[in-house]
Amino acid sequence: MGNMDRKPRPSGSGAVVVVGAGLSGLATALGVALRGGSAVVLEASDLVGGAAAYSGGQVWSGANHVAERNGIEDSLELTEQYIRAIAHDAPEVLDEVAMKRWIEASPEAMKYWEEVGAIRWAMIPGLADYHNEAQGALPEGRYLTNAVIDGSMLGEWRERLRYSPYFPVGQTYDEMLGKGRRASYVEGDSPSKHGHAGLPAFGLADGSHGSSGDGDGDPLTFGTGVVASFLARVLSEPLIDIRLEHRVVELLTDSSGSVVGVRAESPDGVVQVDGPVILATSTYDWDPELVREMLGVDPEDFGSVAPETLRGDGIRLARAVGGDITKIPPTAVPILPGWRSQVGAGFGYGPEYAMPHSMIVDRAGNRYCNDSYWVDIVAKTLNPGERHLPFFLIWDDQHRMKYGLAQTPPGGEYPEGWVTSAPSLPELGWKLGIDGEQLERTAERFSENARRGEDPDFGRGTVTYVNKFAGDPSNKPSPVLGEIARAPFHGIRLKFVGTGIGSSGVRIDGEGRALDARGHPIGGLYAVGSAAGMSTTGTGYNSGIALGRGLTLAYLVANELTGGTDGVGAGLRSAAR
Repeated sequence: MGNMDRKPRPSGSGAVVVVGAGLSGLATALGVALRGGSAVVLEASDLVGGAAAYSGGQVWSGANHVAERNGIEDSLELTEQYIRAIAHDAPEVLDEVAMKRWIEASPEAMKYWEEVGAIRWAMIPGLADYHNEAQGALPEGRYLTNAVIDGSMLGEWRERLRYSPYFPVGQTYDEMLGKGRRASYVEGDSPSKHGHAGLPAFGLADGSHGSSGDGDGDPLTFGTGVVASFLARVLSEPLIDIRLEHRVVELLTDSSGSVVGVRAESPDGVVQVDGPVILATSTYDWDPELVREMLGVDPEDFGSVAPETLRGDGIRLARAVGGDITKIPPTAVPILPGWRSQVGAGFGYGPEYAMPHSMIVDRAGNRYCNDSYWVDIVAKTLNPGERHLPFFLIWDDQHRMKYGLAQTPPGGEYPEGWVTSAPSLPELGWKLGIDGEQLERTAERFSENARRGEDPDFGRGTVTYVNKFAGDPSNKPSPVLGEIARAPFHGIRLKFVGTGIGSSGVRIDGEGRALDARGHPIGGLYAVGSAAGMSTTGTGYNSGIALGRGLTLAYLVANELTGGTDGVGAGLRSAAR
């Protein structure tokens, strides 16, 4: 396991085959090993961690034990009320049985992972559920993340861990939320301490990672830290074999149609590994055909900040053996407003669109949504009855001076050709292909309301989570509202940016078993994490559900494959009957 140069064996020997070394894949392999089974993890890239390592590391779990020990009251009933309240738009895509199974098992799974030493949970204080107006919502308690872990615990595998270019790794949520997410980048510590230089390398998506420190240790937090914690525990298990640069290209089946192994392309040629298969390949961000199929968006309006190995392998592999796909409406998929990277290839995103002195408009120069809240931006921009593509971010020079954008620091100059600027809003509109006269009228109304700290038109400033996580806490009277009035004015055509949560994916049941078109399980095939369609929440989503659900499915699938030999899963199955 610790030998980075070890040659892969030609086949497994009764092992479980995990396809993908992201958080859910690592957790599944760990769960199998802790119950006495062996696991071979096949990862297409030369790094571990997947999209989870790039994320904020928020793990959402209702009625969890960490909230309880912090004196916060929650229950499975309240959790279910909340999920139902946010998942009502398309009830036909919500799997009632799978939803209840996930809600029931999630707190048990979070407790289990902590008890076996995979992670030491910390609650993210003061972070409210997305939909604070929904029945069953809580003002805090359901967001978990890891306590700080030192990267030195990973030994030589530290250099194989993806390091997030999108979050100030090394800081804690207390520190970041105290001064605002954007400010935490700008005021970041030295790169030798935290592996970043204040402003992150937005949009590079090249797997680069931070240094190992120079005396102050190598503190890992956010998604990088969550993955590192699980990876450290995985590395202590001799029954787990991680093989990098092994892209699975085929599922093997027997005469009954059950999956019995895989073929993978490796540096040493094609290898075969036998055993039941768990798809943990995340989603389809880097496959334009699947993006069109699942989102109805062309490449000119889409990019991704997830690793480039997220190319829909799980969907294609499952389909090839008769697996069905759960499709979630594009209006409910967690994609974000973003932009082409300022440096090199790739894409970026950040909270700047939610900061004061900015707004989002369509080609007609009109606002049409709560443009600080990605949920409403996606729903309204991709509304099949009235799409608003292309869409644009507009801001004034107060925003440039206070916040900057992407790698451009506050007061800095944008790279030539990256941003469009003009001395007036009508001229800016003309340059961007927007109705400039209407753009000016829209900005005047927006500014008038912003001075009062309200947005009666679209409710900007009414979402507690956004105000806390994305806004400027020092800005008054609202952390997300500020007039657009100071020339020069600036604009950019936005793209939707995927972060590795495609929502649509392999159709599964409540235990993580892959299903065919008739709803029957395919023997020997499972899916976890974002490779599995989000039938558990349907059109509802809340930050952290992807990782929380992924870790819950890993727990359930590992238990299923090993017969619940530790007794934990058996109790859950009994309760579900």
